[in-house]
Amino acid sequence: MPNITFILPDGKEQGCTARDGLSLMEVALQNAVPGIIAECNGSAACATCHIVVDDALAPMLDPISEHESDMLDFTAAPRAPGSRLSCQIKVDGRVDGATIRIPAEV
Repeated sequence: MPNITFILPDGKEQGCTARDGLSLMEVALQNAVPGIIAECNGSAACATCHIVVDDALAPMLDPISEHESDMLDFTAAPRAPGSRLSCQIKVDGRVDGATIRIPAEV
C-alpha cells in the first residue's frame, strides 16, 4: 500500500497509508487530515480539497482536465504551479512516497 505524507499549512507532517483506487481526498478524509474539507464529496465542484503536489510527482500524474483547472480558480488559497484537486488523483504506485502540501487559506 502506498505511503503518502501530507504537509499541513503549519509545516507539520501527517503520514498516511493509502489503499489503491481511493482518491487522495478520500485518503485525507479517512485520516482526518486538516485542510481537506471536500464539501462536494469528490465531484470536483467545490475546490475545497485543494492540494499542491511536488515537482517530482506532477509529471507522473494524469493531466489536469479543463474542468479541474477551472475549479482551481476558486480555491481559498492562491493557485500554485502544482495545484490540483485531491478528489481527482487516484492512489496507485505513482503516489507512493509522495509529499502533498495542504495550502494555507488566505
